[in-house]
Amino acid sequence: MNEQEGTFTTAFIDGDLYYVVRPSALKEGTLDEVRSLAGDISRHAQQAKIERVTTTQQVVDTLMNDATTAFVEGFHLGAYAFDKYKSKKANPVAQLIIEGSDAEAVSLGKTRADAMALARDLMNEVSDHLNPEYYAEWMAEHFASTNVDVTILDRDALIEHEMNGVLTVGQGSKYEQRFAELRLANNPSKPLVALVGKGVTFDTGGISLKSGADLSDMRMDMGGSAAVVGAMHLLAETNADVNVIGLIPMVENAPDNTSVYPGEIITYKNGTTVQVGNTDAEGRLILADALLRADELGAEYVVDIATLTGAIHNALGTDIAGVFGNDESLAFEMKKIGDENGDFNWPMPLVQSYNRGLKSDYADLNNISNLGFAGSITAGLFLQHFVKPETKWLHVDMAGTMEAPAAKGYYAKSATGFGARLLADYAMNISK
Repeated sequence: MNEQEGTFTTAFIDGDLYYVVRPSALKEGTLDEVRSLAGDISRHAQQAKIERVTTTQQVVDTLMNDATTAFVEGFHLGAYAFDKYKSKKANPVAQLIIEGSDAEAVSLGKTRADAMALARDLMNEVSDHLNPEYYAEWMAEHFASTNVDVTILDRDALIEHEMNGVLTVGQGSKYEQRFAELRLANNPSKPLVALVGKGVTFDTGGISLKSGADLSDMRMDMGGSAAVVGAMHLLAETNADVNVIGLIPMVENAPDNTSVYPGEIITYKNGTTVQVGNTDAEGRLILADALLRADELGAEYVVDIATLTGAIHNALGTDIAGVFGNDESLAFEMKKIGDENGDFNWPMPLVQSYNRGLKSDYADLNNISNLGFAGSITAGLFLQHFVKPETKWLHVDMAGTMEAPAAKGYYAKSATGFGARLLADYAMNISK
């Protein structure tokens, strides 16, 4: 018997390879441990070129009651690989057979895995391919065969809608800005939930240029938008009883002689003026337009999600996103959802006194705080200025969770697809 991965052992019995779960594999008995175990098994099977993995419903339920969906989800995600540009492709994913399984539970697990894999694919895609113009076209094509209605605002429409944050941030790029509205109104009588995702297809920092040996992962700065796309895909494929709209501003933040310069001022549609203190704090500038649009459309619940600040990475690490908002009960509800589905998050405070750091001598707000601390909190406070007090609003900062540092469980060493399940499950929970 040979040890593998730390969560299971392998054994040859009568010529067949068996995966034997280690007693310590499920320390806390959570669904995410089931997903991780399945992911480890799947990746091992793929690397060993095993074509088929067979188990029984009884074995899966022994791990945890009603774990079939979680096991299937983790199994399909565990062998995920973005090898589009590699000459040597990954081995095929092993076929999973669960004898005596509930077909609906198996199908749901595969659908949830597909939604998360879709978000990963978008995040992993290179920026010269996934630019704002192509991204918008892809969305329209992807959702064409679903109940999701797609509206794309081009540059002329952005001017008409006075989306000046989107127009300003993207003005230095060779690719035009875009704004996508993805509407799924399976039940218009339900409260309208707006899912807002930051879509910066590459973030150089603009004139406030980033530094570093390798900035290639800045193509993942559209991770919030990928989460919204994945969530809308999941809701559509499961025919969820919801009334949801996804709002995605798409830009490339590039330095050029036409780029926005530090010190310039943006006037938003609601009259708020913002001085651009740092062009590398661009995500909040485009999210502001999307939050105002959510209000125009009458959204009762709004969740924005973004790879927004390095500060949240420093505070919570790579496994947990930060959740801010004006409704504490909803923030804790979001945490409970993440504890179940694996998109872990933690409620964070919006310390109103820190608004003092966003003051500008020339405008209503500066887009960067002068406090020198609490960067993720002040980013959330900035966004709050574009949300009406009566709106039930949450802000998810997923900067730390956008990329897995190593292959483990059902994560590959690449984009995580974080947020797709979180947003979909939140929307369904609100709509119950």
